[in-house]
Amino acid sequence: MKILIKNKDINEALIKVSNLGFVPTMGSLHKGHEFLIKQSKKKCNQTLVSIFINPTQFNNKKDYLSYPKNLKKDLNILKKLKVNYVYIPNKKDIYSSKRKGAIVLKKENRVLCAKFRKGHFEGVIDVMDRLTNIIKPNKIFMGEKDYQQLLLVKKFIEKKYKTKIVSCKTIRNKEKLALSSRNQLLNKQDLIKATKIAKELFHFKIFLKKRKKIKSLLQKKIVSLKKNFNVKIDYLEIRKKNNLKSSLSIKNSKIFIAYFIDKVRLIDNF
Repeated sequence: MKILIKNKDINEALIKVSNLGFVPTMGSLHKGHEFLIKQSKKKCNQTLVSIFINPTQFNNKKDYLSYPKNLKKDLNILKKLKVNYVYIPNKKDIYSSKRKGAIVLKKENRVLCAKFRKGHFEGVIDVMDRLTNIIKPNKIFMGEKDYQQLLLVKKFIEKKYKTKIVSCKTIRNKEKLALSSRNQLLNKQDLIKATKIAKELFHFKIFLKKRKKIKSLLQKKIVSLKKNFNVKIDYLEIRKKNNLKSSLSIKNSKIFIAYFIDKVRLIDNF
C-alpha cells in the first residue's frame, strides 16, 4: 500500500496505471466504506482511496471541527483490504487553483439537504471535480446512503470527464441502521434511538405501498417521530429515484429523512 501526500506523488505513482478505481472518503472508515473498496477491487485493476475532510462542504464550522477522525485506524483497515494507494492531501494540495466559474445548483436541485445546508453540495461537487482532475480515475465508487450527493456528483462528473460513477447500495447493521461516520458521535442511548427510527421508517414504507393520502400520512409521521423520539426533523419526504422530484407514490421513489439527535445530524433513505 502506497501513501501519497502531494499531487506530484499522484502523477508519479499513477502514470502507468490503467482502469483505476477511486473511493473518496473523509476518513473514520466503516463497513460501508469497505464495501465500496471491495467493489472497486472487483471491477478495477487498482484502487485508490482518498482521506480528506473537505472544509468547503460544511456550512457549520463546529460540525467541521467535530467530524470524527482516526487516521491510524483508517490506515490499518486499508492495509488489511490491500488497497493500492491512499491519498491524504492537505487543503493547499486540493485548492491550489481558483475555479474559473462558480458552481451553482439549479432551482430544481435545491431540495432536501440542498435546501437546509446552503453551500454544502456546491462544496461537494467542487472537491469531487478537483479530486477527479488530480487522480483521473476510470471509475468512482459512491454509496446510495448519500443519495442526493450521488446523483448530483454523477451528473456533474460524467458530463465533464470520461470517469464513470458507480452507485453502491447502502450498508446497514443487523438492526437496519445505515452505517455512517457520524454514528461515532452518538452515545449508546442515541444509537438505539437512531436504530428505532430506521426500523420505523422501513415499516412505514411498506405501510405506504397500499395507502392513498400519502401527504397527510407523512405529516402525521413527522409529528409522531418528534413526539416519540424527541428529534428535530429537517425533512421527511417522498421523492422519485431518478430526479428527486416530489412524489405521492412509493413506486420508483424513496423516503428521504434528515434529522437531529441532539446536535448530530443524520440522513437516510429507504
